[in-house]
Amino acid sequence: MIIIPAIDLKNGKCVRLTQGKLNKDTVYSEEPEVVAEKFESLGAKRLHIVDLNGAFSGKPENIDSIKKILNSTNLTVELGGGIRNIETIEKYIELGVDYIILGTVIVENKDIVRKACELFPDKIIAGIDAINGMVATKGWVDVTNISAIELAKEMSDYGIREIIYTDISRDGMQTGVNVEATFTLQQNVNIPVIASGGVKDINDIKSLIEKNIYAAITGRAIYEGTLNLKEAIELCNAN
Repeated sequence: MIIIPAIDLKNGKCVRLTQGKLNKDTVYSEEPEVVAEKFESLGAKRLHIVDLNGAFSGKPENIDSIKKILNSTNLTVELGGGIRNIETIEKYIELGVDYIILGTVIVENKDIVRKACELFPDKIIAGIDAINGMVATKGWVDVTNISAIELAKEMSDYGIREIIYTDISRDGMQTGVNVEATFTLQQNVNIPVIASGGVKDINDIKSLIEKNIYAAITGRAIYEGTLNLKEAIELCNAN
């Protein structure tokens, strides 16, 4: 399994939100690129970045910070937040972003998803965020009547590289990752599923490894110190 540390960007700073609420944030660093460098020094190979402002506004808002991260590390970078058209995808890929995470558009504009997969093969990831198994969009503000499993199956048919599954009710809460829901989703698709939301400590990582989950994204747990990133990476490398 791969451990993917997360950097959430808000107004150029590294923050974490509680349950996706923009007004419930904790600032961890005013220099996100320094945080990324530290993750790399601890053994991370891949980084998850979310443009939180972009997720709510629907357009890129933290490009300068993203550039700094790309220029200061050799990490493989996946990026999401406010990416809702082909032009933005192309801009980020030209900038050096390795994988693009599409969220709201996988529900609202599937033609863009199809086109993105055709134009940028093996570069597109579907970010499926759910509350009680139902998909939420627009920075988790709108809850749909579409099930996460139903959407995941459809996305896998489009040529999506991976699926990031986030249980919103657990995101930033450190209450433990929803292993069973992630495993159930993985059983229903033929592409890798990445667990996100709620990772608390090394026991969550062990549980995900036992279920052969492809990867896990972790943010608050490593910032707050309940999960040792180096230890988690070494555990994954040993299994």
